[in-house]
Amino acid sequence: MKYNHYNRLLIFVLCVFSISSISCFRNPGEIKKHQTWEMVEITLEAGKEYSNYYTDVTCWLELKGPDFSKRIYGFWDGGNTFKIRIVATKPGKWYWQSFSNQPDDNGLNNKQGEFEAAGWSEKELENNPNRHGFIRPSKNGHSLQYADGSPFFIIGDTWLAGATWRLPFRNAVSPANYEPGPGIGFEDAVTYRKKQGFNSVSMIACFPNWEADENSNTYADSNGIFLRNAWEKFGYIVKSGQMTSKDMRDESGNKPFEMSQLHKGVANFDRIIPGYFQSLDRKMKYLSEQGFVPLLESVRRDNCPSWKAYYDFNESYSRFIQYLISRYGAYNILFSGIHLDWIPKEYSLTADEFNEALTYHFKKYGPMPFGQPYTTLINNSTYTQFGHGQDCPWLTMHSVGNNPRDHRVSAMLDTLFKLVPAYPAINFEPYYTGWDHPINKPHGEHPAVNSARDNYFTRAMMYVSVLSGGLSGHVHGTAAYDMTTTGEPAGFRPFIWDAMKYKSADYMRHLGEFILSEDEKYQTLEPAQEDILPRKANGSFDDGLDGWSYMMRNVEKDFALLYFENGSVKPALKGFLPDRRYSLKWYDPRTGKWEKPLIVRTDDQGSLTIPSFPDSKNPSDTDWALKIKKE
Repeated sequence: MKYNHYNRLLIFVLCVFSISSISCFRNPGEIKKHQTWEMVEITLEAGKEYSNYYTDVTCWLELKGPDFSKRIYGFWDGGNTFKIRIVATKPGKWYWQSFSNQPDDNGLNNKQGEFEAAGWSEKELENNPNRHGFIRPSKNGHSLQYADGSPFFIIGDTWLAGATWRLPFRNAVSPANYEPGPGIGFEDAVTYRKKQGFNSVSMIACFPNWEADENSNTYADSNGIFLRNAWEKFGYIVKSGQMTSKDMRDESGNKPFEMSQLHKGVANFDRIIPGYFQSLDRKMKYLSEQGFVPLLESVRRDNCPSWKAYYDFNESYSRFIQYLISRYGAYNILFSGIHLDWIPKEYSLTADEFNEALTYHFKKYGPMPFGQPYTTLINNSTYTQFGHGQDCPWLTMHSVGNNPRDHRVSAMLDTLFKLVPAYPAINFEPYYTGWDHPINKPHGEHPAVNSARDNYFTRAMMYVSVLSGGLSGHVHGTAAYDMTTTGEPAGFRPFIWDAMKYKSADYMRHLGEFILSEDEKYQTLEPAQEDILPRKANGSFDDGLDGWSYMMRNVEKDFALLYFENGSVKPALKGFLPDRRYSLKWYDPRTGKWEKPLIVRTDDQGSLTIPSFPDSKNPSDTDWALKIKKE
């Protein structure tokens, strides 16, 4: 009897213990809760010491969830700390397990976790469009949309040095009525542009070889290797009689890399400084919280001749590209593998050399982990420089930019639109308001800064680029791309706070409102310039921005968007449905105002003649946009 009593008691205790253990494990309250597209950061502490944590250690998670199973790489964040940033792309349970190339390090391997992700409410989606999911190509490949299918049209601005102290993060709320002025901070600039309808900014992550020192802004070392072709720090003259380089540290004085002990003036591209990127973290997080989708670029091309001369370029550059993707790939971004605005022989590697390095990275690490577009800012066209498809397997979004900045960009975009398979396309560097430079003068003309003519050129380039096939959106720019700021003379380019108030930025909101006036229907448009008769006014120039007309129309021929530059002539339009009533609605790209609709009927060949321009002049003395819809 005594034996049976203890036996039953033991069985009872074991059962209670087992039930309690299972209940604790399965208790939903013990599983961490997150929401879809919300960045989740996993921290690992290395159990061993390494001579160079950046080059010696590669760590990753195997992340699994609903319709998702991928390797997500981590990054070194100083000391023994590694971080891996992930997101849940769908509601449900998510699981992860850690691995590394150091199998004996217990701090990096075989760590496990799980969490449950929930979707957002309608109200929460309204508060931040990034909650619709990461950006990806539309179904037909020609434009962009959020993961849930909502259209995304880039209304971007150019803040190339925005990652540095030149636009410092204040960790302070900006007043809603903020106006740019001296002492401008990062949050101030975001607040101002968001109020104007912007949803994106373009930033270069870092400028490793740039410093305000005893050398000129462009110089080579004793081996003849050019170390930089930097923007001038106005007023700071060195022994050569030239200006030195703009300094590009973060707000705390950090550079992105240690400096080489062997090669003076060259960054040690195998020794990263995490503190610099911790500063950039704050800015990227803030942009995400404000609903922005930034274009994040790796480096400017002029830092790379010394990178290739003194380091194993493909391996070292690939490591850095992956560092950026690992650190910022859990945000809603567009990623640019190189800022290739110009390809001079001395100050840059060739497009083929960059393509080789970026393809090396793609084969080693794979594509963007959460599917965001991968592109580059380019001189002329990414297709011209890199090709398409398997020519450059890393590239998923095409671009044009920098040169030319006139009508000739239209043919480049038309070529991109016709590529198979289709990729989204955009003009990242169009005409810049207020910039006096030979490539920024349509037909050689340089108007007064911020004048009506100067702002017209910027406005025309917006509509020309989008209605030539750049349906991803548009990126605005000014002469303050170098971000001259507080504490230094402006020189021959303006202070950033002055340029931000140029009138041209106001037109970007109107561009977006025009293109999205029928919601996502713009995504179905195709170039139809050949159906405008005549398309060009007599005496208009190929290298100008006057006298040309543009049209994109859908296959069903029931919807079209048009733009008529200053000096355009009233054309006949063909290729519409025969003997149908169409509504024509003029749009003023200067004010964002619609005119009252007009009704016209096509003839039996599908041609229609538009009435006179709204200013009642023919040819027009200003620019107009037009929407045509079948009744």
